[in-house]
Amino acid sequence: MKPVYLADFGLACSLGRGKPEVLAGLRQRSQPVATRHLPGMMGGDFPYHAIPGSAGDWNERARELVRRVSEEAGGGLIRNSPLFIATSSFDIGAAERGEADIAYDLFAAKVADWLAWTGPVHVISTACTSSLNALLAAHALLASGEVEDALVLGIELDNRLTLAGFAALQLLSTTTSQPFGLHRDGLVLGEAVAALRLTTGAASRWRLLGGAHVVDGTQPTGATPSAVVAMHRQALAAAGLGAGEIDLIKVQAAGSPVNDGVEAQGLREVYADMPPLVSLKASVGHAMGASGAVELALLACCLDADAAWPACRDALDEALGVTLATVRPEGVRRVMATILGFGGSHASVVLERT
Repeated sequence: MKPVYLADFGLACSLGRGKPEVLAGLRQRSQPVATRHLPGMMGGDFPYHAIPGSAGDWNERARELVRRVSEEAGGGLIRNSPLFIATSSFDIGAAERGEADIAYDLFAAKVADWLAWTGPVHVISTACTSSLNALLAAHALLASGEVEDALVLGIELDNRLTLAGFAALQLLSTTTSQPFGLHRDGLVLGEAVAALRLTTGAASRWRLLGGAHVVDGTQPTGATPSAVVAMHRQALAAAGLGAGEIDLIKVQAAGSPVNDGVEAQGLREVYADMPPLVSLKASVGHAMGASGAVELALLACCLDADAAWPACRDALDEALGVTLATVRPEGVRRVMATILGFGGSHASVVLERT
């Protein structure tokens, strides 16, 4: 099996468009959050992490963002390689405005055309875990030696259907995202686009060691402790590591009253000595199918020596038995990154600093 490296990445989220803007936004410590309004009995005003700036209609804006993050990741260098598109909402935002038909294959072709992509295109849609599953699929392909490069593209852009669905399930906060928070009351959604360029051709700063995807459909809208435990243990086994060799865990911790507790329970069972934990949902919102790629890219930014660290502003729920790192941990070499999603989907990847 060949080693697989994260060669570079591009990112657009509520903190900014491109890595320099994202880092500047993170240093501000207090980012403005937009509001989305939904009519009806289950509606109201909900906080929403929107990408700043606009470029016309939905398709024009999406094309500009996809091109921007792909070029930032160096995607233009590998256009004849496999492209993995990860999303849970496709271009439903454009369809809502009458600017697109609802056809998944047409969306894939549209994105490939935006990038002038000539290589094979794969679409992964497993709700919130889409990006991490795309990353796992790309890792398997590269590690086998079939190709040397691939681009994983996570896309989740503003639409009313996703927001309305979460509101109808009463899963949204009307205030803020409070990961593992004492007063957590739900999720805050957001839009984001991220590109991760993978390679076996040359070593780079981060190596992707592997990961795991565990599905437990007994709780279709949430996580289960046994699946959280299985996900972590299978990912550790795939990476050839023990629990004590993980230096940092990027948790889901989206502020859900139930799911945060389930995740904390699973973490306590796997890690006798709990490594530092970090959640990024309060900084960029929950970007659904793009969240795995988005949060990996943001975490890589946060682990730079001169970068800011996500602020932990709210009181934590001590009953959960876990805490969040308030400053960047020293000597981080191996990172576990997880996403928990609808359909009982639990996914994780392990990265190692080379």
